[in-house]
Amino acid sequence: MSQATLKPTLSAWHMWGIAVGLVISGEYFGWSYGWDKAGTLGFLVTSVLVAAMYTTFIFSFTELTTSIPHAGGPMAYARRAFGPTAGYIAGFATLVEFVFAPPAIAMAIGAYLNVQFPEVSPKTMAVGAYVVFMTLNIIGVQIAATFELFVTLLAIVELLVFMGVVSPGFSFSNFVAHGWAGSDSFGPLALSGIVAAIPFAIWFFLAIEGVAMAAEEAKDPKRTVPIAYIAGILTLLVLAFGVMIFAGGVGDWKALSNINDPLPQAMKLVVGANSGWLHMLVWIGLFGLIASFHGIILGYSRQIFALARAGYMPKYFAAVHPTFKTPHRAILAGGVVGIAAIYSDELLSFGGQSLTANIVTMSVFGAIVMYIMSMLSLFKLRKKEPTLSRPFPAMVYPLFPAVALVLAVICLITMIYYNQLLAMLFAGLLALGYGYFLTTRVRREAAEDHILRGPFETMAEEIGAYEANKA
Repeated sequence: MSQATLKPTLSAWHMWGIAVGLVISGEYFGWSYGWDKAGTLGFLVTSVLVAAMYTTFIFSFTELTTSIPHAGGPMAYARRAFGPTAGYIAGFATLVEFVFAPPAIAMAIGAYLNVQFPEVSPKTMAVGAYVVFMTLNIIGVQIAATFELFVTLLAIVELLVFMGVVSPGFSFSNFVAHGWAGSDSFGPLALSGIVAAIPFAIWFFLAIEGVAMAAEEAKDPKRTVPIAYIAGILTLLVLAFGVMIFAGGVGDWKALSNINDPLPQAMKLVVGANSGWLHMLVWIGLFGLIASFHGIILGYSRQIFALARAGYMPKYFAAVHPTFKTPHRAILAGGVVGIAAIYSDELLSFGGQSLTANIVTMSVFGAIVMYIMSMLSLFKLRKKEPTLSRPFPAMVYPLFPAVALVLAVICLITMIYYNQLLAMLFAGLLALGYGYFLTTRVRREAAEDHILRGPFETMAEEIGAYEANKA
């Protein structure tokens, strides 16, 4: 990797395409598991609360992204605000989010393809997706912004088509059937379901913050990054609520609450199994899943590479392929974890949830911890570095970041309560990584002293300093 590979060529449209493309798979699957917890009415309440958290978070996170457009993202913000330990926590959380999201998306790709090829196992197709896109990333395929924009637009059009096609079969009585999580009236059971469904509402918007990894490649990051974030979150809000409401009103929503392909199955209820609309949804819908899958693989590989280069992970993963100049070991490492998760039915299918639901929840644990660390870093840097250049200050400060922080903390507490085994697994992995963090302090401090001193304005500058020091 070199400075020449990171030219500022992306427009605001490209950045918007990346922001939405990273997330849009969440509109196609995953969220319907929330119906199993809270019913349609309860999950609607959950989604409103989570949407408020993400909206205030994005309008605050842009301050950090434009002030410190660093390769490590949240790791860099937390390290600069609080020191190396906070940097480790933020980096670990981001890594969990981006490593556990792809296997869930891969399972959805397998489920969508299984509609067309029922004789082939969805897991086999999921692993095939990993092999294809890890290979593409290793041989030098970066996020092709124009392609990402194209498939994102196609996926958005497909979601709008879905809403239009199923609208004749929509009935409000179907949507409100079965009451509040099986209860006729709002009460303790409904409230319990609302908070238990939080991870699946978060899945609607998970990974939008990943656009920060492309900030240095924007023509004018001080302008294009905020536009991408704000336009991206508004686009996703419209799609999330539209898809959820229309899908919930076409029939018995309980039949869609524990599957990986709710949209094809919802459309099947309206147009039948042999309709051309259904086949179009499956094939074009794959573009949305692929856009997120490919983008997040690139994201986790950069995160592993950045953590390893900074001494937070074994230096082995900071290697660059001599021919393709890509972080091949980081790409493969994340893929191994993802494929292992796909086949970990006995290990990860517990707590009354399916494998996919638990993988989604694990990814959300990482995201929520990262959101908390990012908002804490924002407040700390406001006091620690009041003169820091802030091209896009957090809007309605301190209200918006405070709301995002409080809602994120509430989400984390409720997620721990309702997912205690997964919370213990997350904490165990965090502790295991922290043990390595402590044993490598000398090497890490040397790396930070010689390589990571001060904020580099771009990843290219950081990599240049790293290569110069290594030489």
